[in-house]
Amino acid sequence: MRSGRLAALAGATCLAASCGAPAGVAGVSTLPPSPPVPVAGHPSPGGIVPPPAEDPVRVPPPKLSPYTYAFPVKGCRVSYSRKLLVLPKTTIWAGRGCAFVSPVDGVVTEVNVRNQWTPSTDRGADREGRFVTVKGEDGVLYLGGHLDSVEDAVRVGAKVKAGQLLGRVGNSGNARDTAPNLYFAMSWPAPPQYWWIRRGMVPPWTYLDSWDDGNRTLSPRKETLALRKRLGTLPACVQLCASKPGSPQKEQETKPPKKADPDDTRVVVPL
Repeated sequence: MRSGRLAALAGATCLAASCGAPAGVAGVSTLPPSPPVPVAGHPSPGGIVPPPAEDPVRVPPPKLSPYTYAFPVKGCRVSYSRKLLVLPKTTIWAGRGCAFVSPVDGVVTEVNVRNQWTPSTDRGADREGRFVTVKGEDGVLYLGGHLDSVEDAVRVGAKVKAGQLLGRVGNSGNARDTAPNLYFAMSWPAPPQYWWIRRGMVPPWTYLDSWDDGNRTLSPRKETLALRKRLGTLPACVQLCASKPGSPQKEQETKPPKKADPDDTRVVVPL
């Protein structure tokens, strides 16, 4: 009698518990797993919480020379060509009155505050109109021409710092029929009568790209010295040398192009 009662109790227990559940391995639940609980403040797909980490460290660009440079137009949106425009220089298009600043620490070597160029003479020495040249501490000569004005304190022999205001962008010289722009050229020091040297010997756009992109220590010194050694300190004029009375020579673009030239990569520097 007692054994029959135990069997009945066992059967009832079986029906109320595991005997009615799906078959499975003893000790292993066959129910679906519970979803992971996300950690407050750190939501992550799949419930995975990333390990804690510090903010990334900004690495400055490598120092490529002991000199520090500044882009020659400051505070304005500009564009410039990355191709040879008859002479190895560039035209930096900018609004009238934009600041022309010294590209590097140095000394002012030439200043022309009078716009003496006329189409009737088209003298080579006058074509940049109002201009300033700076001999940098790197030994390179920098020219900024077609200026609208030159700062009063900018005199021959004056020491200047990179980024210091030298003049204002305009269209003096043989750029009088063009949009305002800065004639920017790099060469090496030479007597003023060798004006064709100051008008540009070293293509500048690689250095402009670097100074604008944030690496302000890329220096044209090495390229300039190598070119001077190859050509000589006072090479003869080979481009746009003779005056042509009555007809200004077309040595540069007359206005900023609206469409991209397939042979030119135009760089636009935002304000």
